[in-house]
Amino acid sequence: MKPIDSIVLFVYLALVVGLGIFLARRSKTTAGFMAAGGALPGWAVGLSIFGTFVSSISFLANPGKSYSGDWNPFVFGLSLPLAAWIATRYFVPFYRRRGEVSAYTHLEQRFGPWARVYAVACYLLTQLGRVGTILYLVALALAPLTGWGVVTIIIVTGMLVTAYTLIGGIEAVIWTDVVQSIVLSLGILLCLGTIFSRMPEGPMQVFEIAAEADKFSLGSFGASLSEPTFWVLIAFGLVVNLQNFGIDQSYVQRDATAESEGAARRSVWLGALLYIPISALLFLVGTALFAYYSAQPGLLPDSVTKGDQVFPHFIASELPPGITGLLVAAVMAAAMSSVDSSLNGSATLTWCDLVKRFSARERDEAGGMRVLHGATILYGILGTCAALAMTRVQSALDAWWKISSIFSGGILGLFLLGLIVRRAHNAAAATAVTVGVLVIFWLSAAGQGWLPEPLRPALHANLTIVVGTLTIFLVGLLASRLQKPS
Repeated sequence: MKPIDSIVLFVYLALVVGLGIFLARRSKTTAGFMAAGGALPGWAVGLSIFGTFVSSISFLANPGKSYSGDWNPFVFGLSLPLAAWIATRYFVPFYRRRGEVSAYTHLEQRFGPWARVYAVACYLLTQLGRVGTILYLVALALAPLTGWGVVTIIIVTGMLVTAYTLIGGIEAVIWTDVVQSIVLSLGILLCLGTIFSRMPEGPMQVFEIAAEADKFSLGSFGASLSEPTFWVLIAFGLVVNLQNFGIDQSYVQRDATAESEGAARRSVWLGALLYIPISALLFLVGTALFAYYSAQPGLLPDSVTKGDQVFPHFIASELPPGITGLLVAAVMAAAMSSVDSSLNGSATLTWCDLVKRFSARERDEAGGMRVLHGATILYGILGTCAALAMTRVQSALDAWWKISSIFSGGILGLFLLGLIVRRAHNAAAATAVTVGVLVIFWLSAAGQGWLPEPLRPALHANLTIVVGTLTIFLVGLLASRLQKPS
C-alpha cells in the first residue's frame, strides 16, 4: 500500500478502537456489557444488524461466487422480507415481553435444562465456525496488500477485534457497526465505479460480457432437490434467516438493546432491507470483475486461482492510492462488524446460561464481569484458531454454509416446537431433537461422501438445515400427539 492508504487504514482502526475505549465507561456492569441499558436508537441497532449480515463472508465470498459462477447465491437474501415480517410479528414481541438477554432461557422453562444447554452449545460451535471464516477471508484480502502472511493477519485481526469488544461491550459493538456499515457501503460503490470506468469499451461492456456468459442467472427453477435451484436457495435462506432473527443470540441480543419494542421492530426491517441491495452490489462486483478480466486477461496473474482471491487482487493492484486504503478499511469493517457480535453474544451466553445458571458459587457484579471478559478473550482465541484451520478450504462461502447447517443443529425446529405446539413437553422435545440430530449427521456424512451410494439422499447440502429443522418440529408434533395427557 501507498503511504496514503496506510494513513487511511490507521485512522480507521484508531477510530474504531477509540470508540470502544470511549464507551468502556458504560460497560462496567453485566447489564451494560450485555444490553447497553436498553437505550439505543432503532436506526443504530438496525445498521448493526445490517453490518452483521454483511460480514467478510458476504463482502469477499459473494463477489468470489459471482465471479466463478452466477447470481444463484443471491437468492438466499430474497427470503429476508418474509423472515423480517415473521420476526417483527412474532419473535421481537416474544423476547421483549420476556425481558431476557439470553435467547435460550425460555427453552429451559419450556423443556428443561438440557434444551437450554443444547441450544447454547449449538450456538457456540456455529459462532466459532463463523468467526473462523470471517477472519480467514479478511486475511486473504489483506495479505497481498500488506505483504504480511495470512496467518499473521488472522492473529493480529483476531486480537484487535477481541480487544475493543472486551473494552466496550455490546454498545461498542453496535456503534462501531454503524461506522463500519457506512465505510463498507462506500467501499463497494467506489470499487464498482472504478471497474466500470476502466472497461476498454465503456461501462456497458460489463453487462454485454456478463450476459453472454449467463452470469446473471438466479439458477434453475426446476423441482430438483439435489441442485442449488432457486427454490432450494429460497428454502435455505428462509430457514437460516428465521434462525438468525428467532434464536441467534447475536441478533436476539440486539432486541434487548433497543429503546423500545417499536425501535426493535424497525431495526429488524432496516437491517434486512438494507442487506438486499448491498448484497446485489456485491454480486455485481464479482460479475463486473469477470467482465473486467475477460476483456483484459493479461491483468490477472496465474497465481490467482480461487474466486475468493480475485476481489482482493483487484483491490491490491488496480485501485488508485487512497481508495485502496478505504477498501482495505471496508474489508476490515466487514470482518469486525460480525466478529464483535459473535464474541459478545458467546460471552453473554457463557455468563447467563452456563456459569450463572449452573455454578454453585454466587458471583457479584465484579465476578460476572470477570466471566464476561474471560469468555470474550477465550472465544477470540478459539475463533482465531478456527480461522487458521480455514486456510485449507476451496470456497469460504460453501464451507461456512456447511458449517452453519451442521452446527446449528436444527434449534429453530426446537424453538418453533415450543412456541407453536403447546402440548409438546420434555419427552416429545427430547425425542424430536434426538431424531433431528441423527438426520443432520446422516445428511452431513452423505454430503461429505462418507456413506455408500445407496445411503446418500438426493438432497443438496443446503437443505441439511431445512430438513433438520422440519424433522425436529414434525417429530415433536407427532410425539406430543401420542403422549398421554399429564
